Amino acid sequence: MIWIVLALGLVAVAEGLVLALAPSRVEQVLAMLARLPLDTRQLVGMVSVAVGATMIALARWIGL
Repeated sequence: MIWIVLALGLVAVAEGLVLALAPSRVEQVLAMLARLPLDTRQLVGMVSVAVGATMIALARWIGL
Protein backbone atom coordinates (compact mmCIF):
# COMPACT_ATOMS: atom_id res chain seq x y z
CA MET A 1 0.00 0.00 0.00
CA ILE A 2 2.87 2.37 0.75
CA TRP A 3 4.10 2.01 -2.85
CA ILE A 4 0.73 3.18 -4.20
CA VAL A 5 0.80 6.26 -1.97
CA LEU A 6 4.41 6.93 -2.98
CA ALA A 7 3.58 6.55 -6.67
CA LEU A 8 0.58 8.88 -6.43
CA GLY A 9 2.68 11.42 -4.56
CA LEU A 10 5.39 11.32 -7.22
CA VAL A 11 2.80 11.79 -9.96
CA ALA A 12 1.30 14.76 -8.10
CA VAL A 13 4.74 16.36 -7.69
CA ALA A 14 5.61 15.85 -11.36
CA GLU A 15 2.29 17.26 -12.57
CA GLY A 16 2.53 20.17 -10.15
CA LEU A 17 6.02 21.06 -11.38
CA VAL A 18 4.87 21.01 -14.99
CA LEU A 19 1.90 23.25 -14.23
CA ALA A 20 4.01 25.61 -12.11
CA LEU A 21 6.91 25.94 -14.53
CA ALA A 22 5.17 25.92 -17.92
CA PRO A 23 1.42 26.58 -17.64
CA SER A 24 1.05 28.04 -21.14
CA ARG A 25 2.90 25.09 -22.67
CA VAL A 26 0.49 22.72 -20.92
CA GLU A 27 -2.41 24.51 -22.61
CA GLN A 28 -0.70 24.13 -26.00
CA VAL A 29 -0.09 20.41 -25.45
CA LEU A 30 -3.69 19.83 -24.34
CA ALA A 31 -5.00 21.70 -27.41
CA MET A 32 -2.76 19.59 -29.64
CA LEU A 33 -4.01 16.38 -28.00
CA ALA A 34 -7.61 17.50 -28.49
CA ARG A 35 -6.96 17.80 -32.24
CA LEU A 36 -5.59 14.26 -32.52
CA PRO A 37 -7.92 11.50 -33.70
CA LEU A 38 -9.36 9.24 -31.01
CA ASP A 39 -7.39 6.18 -32.11
CA THR A 40 -4.12 8.13 -31.95
CA ARG A 41 -4.91 9.29 -28.41
CA GLN A 42 -5.67 5.71 -27.43
CA LEU A 43 -2.35 4.59 -28.90
CA VAL A 44 -0.51 7.31 -26.96
CA GLY A 45 -2.26 6.13 -23.79
CA MET A 46 -1.37 2.47 -24.40
CA VAL A 47 2.26 3.33 -25.12
CA SER A 48 2.37 5.41 -21.94
CA VAL A 49 1.01 2.51 -19.89
CA ALA A 50 3.53 0.12 -21.48
CA VAL A 51 6.45 2.47 -20.78
CA GLY A 52 5.30 3.00 -17.19
CA ALA A 53 4.85 -0.72 -16.57
CA THR A 54 8.29 -1.40 -18.03
CA MET A 55 9.84 1.24 -15.76
CA ILE A 56 8.13 -0.29 -12.72
CA ALA A 57 9.32 -3.78 -13.68
CA LEU A 58 12.85 -2.49 -14.21
CA ALA A 59 12.85 -0.73 -10.83
CA ARG A 60 11.67 -3.90 -9.11
CA TRP A 61 14.26 -5.97 -10.99
CA ILE A 62 17.15 -3.77 -9.82
CA GLY A 63 15.80 -3.85 -6.28
CA LEU A 64 14.04 -0.56 -5.67
